[in-house]
Amino acid sequence: MRLLITWLINAAALFALPYLMQSIRVENFGTALVAALILGLVNVLIRPILVLLTLPVTLLTLGLFIFVINALLFWLVANFVSGFHVTGFWSAFGGAILYSLISWALSSLLLK
Repeated sequence: MRLLITWLINAAALFALPYLMQSIRVENFGTALVAALILGLVNVLIRPILVLLTLPVTLLTLGLFIFVINALLFWLVANFVSGFHVTGFWSAFGGAILYSLISWALSSLLLK
């Protein structure tokens, strides 16, 4: 049940992004559900491999390269899901940060 609620929270956070950034578009809540699911799968399957492969760069930048990885994965998901559009890398960078903050805030309010 907790996994389903987390998925819905992430979809709601993704659906709220176009209201905060004009460079991100989500057509409907169904698209947000699909994009949140794929984004979760990408973060579970691909992100650990990328973090391990870029460990030297991450150490040199004191962990800030993780933001770049998050932005690239966010942009990658936007390229695969129709109805979810991100205009460029910097939009993906800001969108990934806002998505994380909104998801964190909603999760801390709704999940105890």
